[in-house]
Amino acid sequence: MPYKYIGRTHDFVGKTMWEIVGNLKNFGVGRLVTRTKHERYPETSFMKIIKVEALPNPKEPSPDNVRKVRVFVERTFRGIKEPKPVNIESTSYKTDYKLIPKHEEDKYLNAETKHEPTLMPQFMEFPPLMREFLLRENPKLKADELRLEMAYTKKVQIAKDGEKPSIEFEKTISTKFVPELYKYVKVQ
Repeated sequence: MPYKYIGRTHDFVGKTMWEIVGNLKNFGVGRLVTRTKHERYPETSFMKIIKVEALPNPKEPSPDNVRKVRVFVERTFRGIKEPKPVNIESTSYKTDYKLIPKHEEDKYLNAETKHEPTLMPQFMEFPPLMREFLLRENPKLKADELRLEMAYTKKVQIAKDGEKPSIEFEKTISTKFVPELYKYVKVQ
């Protein structure tokens, strides 16, 4: 009879942070660690251990309540080093960490950064119906001058004047979803 697995699965490959730092001299301070989920990027991603603090063993050990450790690291994600140390206590239980061997540390530390940040546009055209309302309300305006300033929910880099954004938003009307609505409309 075949095994039937119940519940969520994961794609972690490696050890928990507790298993790694517990077996190293001085708890691995100064050593490099990486996560297997970051190996999908072409740029190097790693963490240099700065400080390790043990946390008390859970009173009732179970798969949901596993041994964690508080580790402060200097994180380099996709070739860009973060300015402040990061605490990785909340994810230290995941079996996703790998210790980088000492003979490979130079390869990670001296890797060139090829990652270029995505520049988002600062302005875009108004939607067609809104543009028509604005032009009818104020006939002095020209259609070329109407631009909508973009507001982003996440922290992104916005292209300044003169810079070309790496992403452009489409300026066309899509008639493929409800073609009946656009039967008598001229689409430019």
